[in-house]
Parts: sequence; structure tokens; C-alpha cells
Amino acid sequence: MSDTFSPDDVKFMQLALELAAKGQYTTTPNPSVGCVLVKNGEIVGKGFHLKAGQPHAERMALADAGEKAKGATAYVTLEPCSHYGRTPPCALGLIEAGVSRVIAAMADPNPQVAGKGLKMLADAGIPSAVNLLNEQAEALNKGFLKRMRTGKPYVQLKLAMSLDGRTAMASGESKWITGDAARADVQKMRAKASALLSTSATVLADDPSLNVRWNQFPDDLKAEYAEETVRQPIRVILDSKNRVQPRHQLFHTHSPVWLVGSIPRDMSVFPDFCEQILLPENYGFDMLMTELGKRQVNSIWVEAGANLAGSLIEQHAIDELIIYVAPKLLGDKARGLCQLPHLEKLADAPLWQLQECERIEDDLKLSYLPNLLIQE
Repeated sequence: MSDTFSPDDVKFMQLALELAAKGQYTTTPNPSVGCVLVKNGEIVGKGFHLKAGQPHAERMALADAGEKAKGATAYVTLEPCSHYGRTPPCALGLIEAGVSRVIAAMADPNPQVAGKGLKMLADAGIPSAVNLLNEQAEALNKGFLKRMRTGKPYVQLKLAMSLDGRTAMASGESKWITGDAARADVQKMRAKASALLSTSATVLADDPSLNVRWNQFPDDLKAEYAEETVRQPIRVILDSKNRVQPRHQLFHTHSPVWLVGSIPRDMSVFPDFCEQILLPENYGFDMLMTELGKRQVNSIWVEAGANLAGSLIEQHAIDELIIYVAPKLLGDKARGLCQLPHLEKLADAPLWQLQECERIEDDLKLSYLPNLLIQE
């Protein structure tokens, strides 16, 4: 079929993307996918993937449509899978249901799929087309797509600062720079991430839980999700000197903790949801990301101090920089945002492209991508 899309095609794919977004707090390590079945201009089935091991979006939509799926057009936000995993191939399900055509927002870079789903449809005589609302589909699964393409997760660095770029008073006092609504947004971003990365220095200084706190979750999402369905990210702690101990708050919340270091330690004293990732001494961040990618971690939300933030920026290890800006001035004695000790000339300053600016009550949320073209 032609890859020329009609206004109705766009409308139905947009609905499929909205359905896919419902799974963004639950599907990791799988992608968030939505599907809409349309026959004679009417929607006959809808579905989205909720959780790994449960039916995929196409199977949910087919179950919703029943016999009405025969002769329908399937709008799906990612190429239908073609392999047997914990669930059977979705491309086969669409074939068996007798759909008349399939439109996918994008091809799946997963080597197990990567065009094989579309080929399976073509071999069955079902025409297909791709790249409808491709950019929106890419944005929905940035973590999964990067891991499939590079073997590494998508890294977001979160920082919060005053108008003059300060993160805490000279004493270390930082609660709270931003307002309640901005902190609720952070809880939402944590829940979207596969893992949250911090350091033993942060654990020792603040003794945080580094979990998603339901009492701070945005009210609109509380109305849509049950507390038990919202994902708790894996807590990944850089702990080169084995300073984190079982007494810390990390271990009072039952979600995985991975302690990263080079010195073996006695893990029998820690809860069973904690494990150690041993890497060579002086390992690089790239090696850690490769290891986390092997463990099916799609995305990393980094919350740490100025040292790690600066180090990651200097290594060009950040895919997205997210800064919450509070309408406060803390003065020149307050602590700075990030340490860039090797930066000596203004011309060498890392450059970023502003992607989004959102007002959250009195605070601002700024999202940047690294401006690699200018840096090169």
C-alpha cells in the first residue's frame, strides 16, 4: 500500500499513541504500545500493553474487537512483533484475525523484530505502511529504543536550582528549593524511569529512600492508576568504597537496590532485593551503562550531587538534561549546580538545545538535549 496517509489515519494513530502512553509507568523492559482497530470508519477495538508478560497491545485490541476485527485496519504505534516470547507474535494474531491492512507509527529496532513483523504480514498478503507520527512514537519509548539500538539505556540528569544556579545553602540545607507541584512532577518522572541512579555520598548525606512516593504523586495520575500498579524504579547506587549500609532508608522500601563497586562485600547482611554489581577498578560510566543495558534497563533517572552531575556532563554521558528552576536567589555562598573542573574557556562550555519549557506553578521545568553538532 502507499505510504500516503489520510487525515483519518492520523486521527486513529494519535489515539493509538494516547493509549500507548497509559503503559509508560508499567511496561519496562518492554516498550509502551497502543493499537486501534478501525472498520468502515468506526473504531471496533482498542488496546495497550500494560506489563511485561501480559498481552501486547494488538492482542488486547483484537480481544476487544472480537469478530469485528476481520477486514479492519490496525493502527499500532510500533511494528507488530514476530517472535515468541512470553506471549505469541502479534503479527500472527493480526493475520489470524483477518485484518485488511496494518499501519505502524515506526519500525521496531529490536533485532528480534526489525522488519520481520512487517514481512510476516506481507507474506500473508496483508499490506502495511510505517512512519505515521514517527516522532511522537519515538518520544514515547526513548529508553527502549536507545537500548535496542546501542545496548545502553537513555540517561536523564535531573537538577533543581535557584534563579542564580544554586542547589543548596552553604550548610547543605536544600529542603526545599522547589515547590510541591515540581516535586510531584519529579515523582512522576521517577515512576517513568526503569532505574534511578545516585551515589553513596548522597545516601550518606541525606539518607533518602529514592523511591516513588505515592503521597507526592500528581493528583491526576492518582485518579488514573492504583498505587500498586505504579512502578518503583531500581535504585542504582555508585558505592566504590562500600559505604552504604543496611541501616539506610534505601532498604526500608521493598524495591531492588543495585550497589555498584569494585570491592566484593558481604551481601548476606542486606535484604534479598539488594545485589552488588562488581565492575573493574576505575570503570567508566560507559561500562556501567553497558552492564545496565544487559540487565534490560531502558532508562536512567540521575539524582546526585554536583560532582557526579559535572562528571557525566564532561563525559557527554547525558541524553537529556532536566532542570527545575525555583524563583529564589540563594547568593554566591550557596552551593553550585555542577562541578566542571576541566572547563577553562567559555568557548569550551557544553552547549544544550532547549526542547521544552513548562511552568509548574511558580517553578519552571526546562528540558535540554546535548547540542553535539555545535560541540563538535
